Formats: sequence, structure tokens, C-alpha cells
Amino acid sequence: MHKNSTITINKEAHKKNIDFIKKTFGNKVILSSVVKGNAYGHGLAEFSKMAYSNGVTHFSVFDVEEAKIVFDTLGKKVTILIMGFVADDDLKWVIQNNIEFFVFERYRLAKATKTAKKLKQKAIIHIEVETGMNRTGFDIKTISKVAQFIIKEKESIYFKGLCTHYAGAESIANYYRVSKQIEIFNKADQIIKSHGIEPEIRHSACSAASMMFPETRMDLVRVGILQYGLWPSPEVLVSYLNTKKKKIDPLERVISWKSEVMSVKRVKSGEFIGYGTSFMARENMKIATIPLGYSHGYSRSLSNQGRVLINGQRCMLIGTVNMNMLTIDVTEVEHVKKGDEVVLIGKQDALSLSVASFSDLSNQLNYELLTRISKTIPRQTI
Repeated sequence: MHKNSTITINKEAHKKNIDFIKKTFGNKVILSSVVKGNAYGHGLAEFSKMAYSNGVTHFSVFDVEEAKIVFDTLGKKVTILIMGFVADDDLKWVIQNNIEFFVFERYRLAKATKTAKKLKQKAIIHIEVETGMNRTGFDIKTISKVAQFIIKEKESIYFKGLCTHYAGAESIANYYRVSKQIEIFNKADQIIKSHGIEPEIRHSACSAASMMFPETRMDLVRVGILQYGLWPSPEVLVSYLNTKKKKIDPLERVISWKSEVMSVKRVKSGEFIGYGTSFMARENMKIATIPLGYSHGYSRSLSNQGRVLINGQRCMLIGTVNMNMLTIDVTEVEHVKKGDEVVLIGKQDALSLSVASFSDLSNQLNYELLTRISKTIPRQTI
């Protein structure tokens, strides 16, 4: 476990976000906490445990590895839904432990049924419809046959959900495409109903869709980025604020990322700093070295433009981001010394560095930046 930096997740901030989401969606809509990608970099086990203490009882993950971490952390107290990859040899564990999972192709439907029969236990499935994302899901032309299969194998299959995923609901540029997806999903739902069966729940919305297209909330919303206190895009935030008299962001960032000064030294004017010649000191400078780099998830694209907070001042990253180290210009910071706190994401005195400030400088998405943060950095809940 690295000791070069620490990730802190704020329970109170998360509770505030969850309360806002529940108030917005209403009590009838199930909130599924999307914790794929190591809970968007927050730490899967740590975040899941905290989320459960804040009243969350439904979690969505990408694969079996993630499902096992949530299961080992919270056991059968919660519902776990796998939205993506399930290897054939993992189906037994998934079905035995009542883990729910997306089914988006005939092979998986048949394999799940066969495994369930051997176990004499129903597979809890969510049928995914291909509505225009063109990634995974049953084509609308095959939905009738899927319904017939479910009826035939009803002793081995529990048809829990009907679902889909939208292609870019965070941008108004995709309005027409998403609207067509909603139409196709509703058509698939009607086809299934025409066979005399229907799922227990319908779900299609991620964070962006749930805010931009309220009709997509249905029975369950798969909430990812919102619960972490971040917006899917500036457009989604502006769209929300335009409906309110008070233009106040209701969300609060859950994550903070801090390190410390490893070394302080002087550099003379005209000397290059770090690898290559990307930065040359134009005057005598004082620099601080920070013990983390791109191997810990701090993007190399932030070279010569990233920012950190040291001793209550905003300081610029100079030179190329190394695998394990950053160099910071602290010429104007008085009394900086080894061991001083360095804030990469979070607050220090009156200043703050947001996740958005990283993505703006590096051309990364909030999601990309967060999920790249190394799993080996300690996470703690406050």
C-alpha cells in the first residue's frame, strides 16, 4: 500500500448528494449506486460500505470481480447487479449468490439457463435491449423470441428487469438520438407485454439521462457520477440550474486527494527542470518535489499546467509529469518544507481544486481522471 498520498471520502457529502437525488427522483424510484471502475476511483470496498451506511441498498458493477468485492463487503444485505462481463465459469457463483446480471445475447441467455438448471436455482436476469448505442443488447427484431424463451424456461429464469443504455444523454447534441432510443425501448417493452409477461422493473437511465430526460427514470436509476458530487457535463448542470431560481450547485464533491512535499531545492536561472527540455527556469526558482506521478493516476498530459495547493497558495506544476514524481514551482511560497501538505483535489484554507480543474487542463473526462487513480493509494472515510 502506497503512503505517498491519501484519498479521503466524505460520508456527509455523499449523504447530501443521495438526499438530493432521492428528492429529485421521488421515493418510488430505486437508486442503484454505480460503483464500477473502483467506485469511480473512490475505492470500491470503502465507498460501498459508506454508501450502505447512508441508506443505499442497491449496487451496480461492471463485472464479477467488482461484484465479489461488494459481496464480500456487504454480503446479502444488498442487491448487486452486474451490467457487463460475466465469464462462463463465474455463472455458478453469480447464480448461487443471487447476483443479478444483464443478458444481452442469445449465448448468455442459453448458458445462464443451462447453469441454473444444474444448480436447480433461478438465474436473476435483466434483458438488455439494443436501442441505438450499438454496443450490447438484443435487437428489437429478436425481442419476441427472447420473450418466448423466457416463458419456456420460466422455471430456471427470473425475469427481473428490462433495460437499455443511452448514447450520450449528457449532451443536447444527442437529443434526437436519445429520444429515438426511448421510443425503441418502449416498443420492446410493449412486445414483451404482448406475450403475457413483463419484468419486475424497467430501467434505462444513468446520471445524465435521469436529469436531462426525466421520463427515463422509470423504476430504477443507475446513478454514477452524481452520487460522487460531480455532474456528467456542464450542460447537465446548466440545464438543472435553469429550472431553479437560486443558481446553486446542490452537489458536494465526495473525494479529496492529498500528498506531501518530499523535497525542496533551488534551481538557477537558465537550467532545465525534469526530463528533457520542456521547462527552463527563466529566473532563480524554488521547487518542491511531490512523490506521485502518472503511475498513480496523475495524467502526464498535465505536464507544465497542473495545479496543486501548498500552504494556502495555488502552485503550478512545472516540467514533465514523471512516473512517480511531480515538480512544483513554490518560488512565491514562504517557509515551504518537507512534509507540508499538498492538495491535488480538495480544499486548503480558502482555496479549492476540483476534479473539473483537472479535466479542463488535461482534456480528460471527470470519469477518466477518477478511475485512473491508483487502487494502491489508501482510502479513508471521514
